[in-house]
Amino acid sequence: MGNGIWFIISFLALLLGGAIGFYVRHYLTQQQNQRMKSEGERILAESREKASAIELEARDQALEIRQKAEQEVNRRRAEVSKEEDRLQRRRDQLDSRTERLERRELSLNKRQSAMDKRANEIEQLYADSVVELQRISQLTPEEAKQQLLSEVEKEIRDDMARIIRQVEAEAQDEGERKARKIIADAIQRVASEHVSEVTSSSVPLPSDEMKGRIIGRNGRNINAFEQAAGVDVIVDDTPEAVTISCFDPVRREVARRALAKLVLDGRIHPAYIEKVIKKETSEVEKIVAEAGEEAAYEAGVPGLHREITKVLGRLKFRTSYGQNQLSHAVETAKLASVIAAELGADVEVSKAGALLHDLGKAMDHNVEGTHAEIGAEFAKRYGVNEKIVNAIASHHHEVEQASVEAVIVEAADAISGARPGARRESLEQYLKRVRALEEVANSYKGVKESYALQAGREIRIFVKPEDIDDLASTRLARDISKQIEETMQYPGQIKVTVIRETRAVDYAK
Repeated sequence: MGNGIWFIISFLALLLGGAIGFYVRHYLTQQQNQRMKSEGERILAESREKASAIELEARDQALEIRQKAEQEVNRRRAEVSKEEDRLQRRRDQLDSRTERLERRELSLNKRQSAMDKRANEIEQLYADSVVELQRISQLTPEEAKQQLLSEVEKEIRDDMARIIRQVEAEAQDEGERKARKIIADAIQRVASEHVSEVTSSSVPLPSDEMKGRIIGRNGRNINAFEQAAGVDVIVDDTPEAVTISCFDPVRREVARRALAKLVLDGRIHPAYIEKVIKKETSEVEKIVAEAGEEAAYEAGVPGLHREITKVLGRLKFRTSYGQNQLSHAVETAKLASVIAAELGADVEVSKAGALLHDLGKAMDHNVEGTHAEIGAEFAKRYGVNEKIVNAIASHHHEVEQASVEAVIVEAADAISGARPGARRESLEQYLKRVRALEEVANSYKGVKESYALQAGREIRIFVKPEDIDDLASTRLARDISKQIEETMQYPGQIKVTVIRETRAVDYAK
């Protein structure tokens, strides 16, 4: 009985709990559905707002693109309209020009007809005049002919005198032109290299400690070296180098070689110094003799006395404004040979005179007088031809030139010394020449700017295209070239380039 009651109570409690759980879960489910419905409505509302905003923005962009397209179309229409107007004006101009040409052609035809008619009238008048003159003068045709010939002879003599003067002037111009051609041919055929070698009197040292060894205790080493070599040794603040000074280029070369050998050997004392200098003196003498013989062979001047070739070889160590004098002598001989051959002069005398013209420069530090006098006297002493001696003595007009070969030697000497690259120009003179070159170009009307290039051997001129046309550019180049030739001094030639540039600019939008 008791168990049955408890069972019933338990069953009822179970039913009641299940009912309560069902209602609770049903309530929670309704609440969740309500929240989800509210969230969905909110999301839908936001989506509608965004869609509306996007639609408005798209309409604005479409409107803006349409406005831009209309503006571009209007601009293009305006440009097309302008182009059509320009083409129409051009057509009108062409039509007008064609009409003017037709009228001019018609006028020329009328004028030609009038001229032909006038010519016929003149011929008839001439024939009538001849008949009338015969009637008035009462001369027979033979007498009139004699009188006419006498008048014509007088006029012809006057014309002949004028023509002779003209021919003489043309012959002078032609002679100058041929002379320039001969000189140009000589320069082109010889075509020596530019001067780059300059005799150096500086001896490099492995370190500054070597200076102390060169000087020696109480200066005995340097004193012994200077006395034996006949030079001055300058030990200054130049790092790792000493300088040798001497008027005699051969002695300077001996001293340079000897000092370089002593520095390399390391044994520096008075006895050894004298031995090395004596040996190097002998070596340099051999070099000098060989250099003189090689120069005579290269220049094509055989048969020179050995003493002359030895003195000539001393020029190997002599320079003038950076130009090696032995190379200059050989080059001058080659130039003189070409010029003499073109002019029909004595080629052998010209070559020899040109090769030996600066012979005195190898001795002018020891002998009184100019190098032309010294060289001529030395050559004469060893039996050189009188014409050659005169060419040596007169190449600086210190004595009168006695032959055309002497003139050729002088010209060849000037060509060799003045050719491009032969001698170095001072910086100040170079800057003045370049400035003067640009000032000449800038002085002309229409020149925008000019630049001197290649060390003053070319001038490039930029002109204003609105002021200078293509034909005027050619005239401008010729005028500037002539002014440079007349007002400036320069070696070689200067290239004048006139540049006329027209630029067309447009913008892509």
